[in-house]
Amino acid sequence: MLRPGMRHLCASALLTTLAGCGDDGTGVVSATVGISTTTSTSQGTGDTQDPTGSTSVPTSSTTEASGVSDSSDTTTSTTSPVTSSTTDPSGTSTSTTDPSGTSTSTTDGPGTTDGTTDGTTTTSTTGPQPCAEDTLQCDGNVEKICDGMGGFKSETPCPEVCAEPLGCVACEPGTSKCDGDQVQVCNDQGEWVAGDSCDPLLGLTCDANFGQCVGACANLGTSYIGCEYYPVVTQQLNVFVGPANPYAVAVANTTANSATVTVHRGANQVAQQMVAANSVAVITLPWVTQLTGGTGPTVKVTDGAYRLRSTQPVTVYQFNPLNADVTNDASLMLPVNTWTGNYLAAAWTHWSPYPGFISITAHQDGTVVNVKAPKNGVPTQAGGGIDGQGNGNNITLDDGNVLQITSNTGGDPTGTIITANKPIQVLGGHDCTQVPIGTVACDHLEESMFPIEALAKKYIVAPPVQVPNNALEKAVIVRVVASEDNTTLTFTPDQPGNKVLAKAGDFLELAQSTNKYVVEADKKILVTEYMVGQGANYGTSDPAMLVAVPSEQFRSSYLFYAQTGWSANFVDIIAPNNSMVQVDGAAVNNFAAIGASGYSLAHVKLSNAGNGSHTVTSNNKVGISVYGVIDYGSYWYPGGLDLNVIPQ
Repeated sequence: MLRPGMRHLCASALLTTLAGCGDDGTGVVSATVGISTTTSTSQGTGDTQDPTGSTSVPTSSTTEASGVSDSSDTTTSTTSPVTSSTTDPSGTSTSTTDPSGTSTSTTDGPGTTDGTTDGTTTTSTTGPQPCAEDTLQCDGNVEKICDGMGGFKSETPCPEVCAEPLGCVACEPGTSKCDGDQVQVCNDQGEWVAGDSCDPLLGLTCDANFGQCVGACANLGTSYIGCEYYPVVTQQLNVFVGPANPYAVAVANTTANSATVTVHRGANQVAQQMVAANSVAVITLPWVTQLTGGTGPTVKVTDGAYRLRSTQPVTVYQFNPLNADVTNDASLMLPVNTWTGNYLAAAWTHWSPYPGFISITAHQDGTVVNVKAPKNGVPTQAGGGIDGQGNGNNITLDDGNVLQITSNTGGDPTGTIITANKPIQVLGGHDCTQVPIGTVACDHLEESMFPIEALAKKYIVAPPVQVPNNALEKAVIVRVVASEDNTTLTFTPDQPGNKVLAKAGDFLELAQSTNKYVVEADKKILVTEYMVGQGANYGTSDPAMLVAVPSEQFRSSYLFYAQTGWSANFVDIIAPNNSMVQVDGAAVNNFAAIGASGYSLAHVKLSNAGNGSHTVTSNNKVGISVYGVIDYGSYWYPGGLDLNVIPQ
């Protein structure tokens, strides 16, 4: 007699937990029950099997007081220590389960449970199965190899650590440790390899508790603020190169702590200076004549760049040259932690004998660079692995090496695509050129290129202000460069010109104007602006170059530098309408809407009374550009930006 609640075990509560409570396709019905055992006789003429091998249980039955349930298939069940199950030719099966939990079933002949039976006997055992032969397991620091029968072929104590599935290795993959100022990282093979170097010149030390570098310069985000930079001299007219007219960098300390700034060229230290908290220091550096001298050819210069390291986050701008002069420009330098291996470059047309140029700097030894000229090739002065059409493959640069590519008559490097297997820095510009060609006078151009990863599909274009009539604006020429084939452009309000750029590196040049507009594309683009020369009658100043910052990379605060030797310095601010913006703590109230873009523009004249350090703060993210002018001279650069990766 079954106890109350034990009836219909297979048909109800235990159906989901007992494999084989029903027909398994062999005509044998068997089950293992952990505590009680049953004897069951079934006529299996109505059972069916689902795709997993389980069988359906008759649902129509009557239960007698004795505990026997009847249905169209007759089932008799009693409780006993041992259950035997045998299927005779009529389809009746008897099952036997012994107290150890082993179930044995025997088929007498072809049954009718579901298909046919083959007369086989099956024995199964419950509990964990032994691991497969030769499987490696770790038991603490002991490496064990399974024999497939529940034991082990071998057991080997590991001298360091056991890590599955590797076995005895030097370290647990993914861990790290300190070896002096060097971080050691455990790779996927369980081997220690060199990781970051905790450079004391970056204010870093290795924390033994975490196995990583710590300090103000650790784990920097992706913006123009960083701790390690590579200032690099670019092409300049020989007459303006010398001690009286130095090349220099301005270092703005963005923190509340003093920073120690150290500059090397190769293994040689050339400068070290303390920069007070929230202030700017100007560091003059020797000219690198291999890069400035003459008008070409293309050259590869060992240790051509300077390596600048700071113990606190700073911003760096380079001036070529520092003093306000008639052939001058400046560049916002990008910290090493924002570099990538993918760039689209802009420069300017060769103006004989003066070349446009692209400057490429490596940070790591063994950097392999490939250069693809626009339009499958443009006239270029060959050298350094670059051919006469501006193309070059597998050019190797080591740390601090510079490849400076110079154009030839009829050439223009704008649209050149540069790729590398390790992060690089790219600048573009011109030795000295007219903008537009034929307009007096020539001026030096240079600007840092943003990685393709940081480029966007939408930019706001706005001109600078005129000097001395600050109520007027100065005309610019704008270039929009495609990063991919078949790029379609849209302007709001509309601007004249071809709206489809067929090939990566193709560009649309918009004629000089003071227009303000939004340019958008269906693929990432690079946008550059060029001040026209003084002979174009838009006030004082000669050509300068600016790489436009996409609105997606705007920031809400900036610390920047404007060299005080210029007749006038300005910061231009592009901000969402109704933003509250301050320059050096004073509210900006002269914003004018840029059409229906939702953005406004303000030109703010900067005081030359201080040390050149200035701030912009806002309740919204804004974009800024900084420029200075004299009679027949100028510089222009983005005051800063974020350099986040923007999806294509």
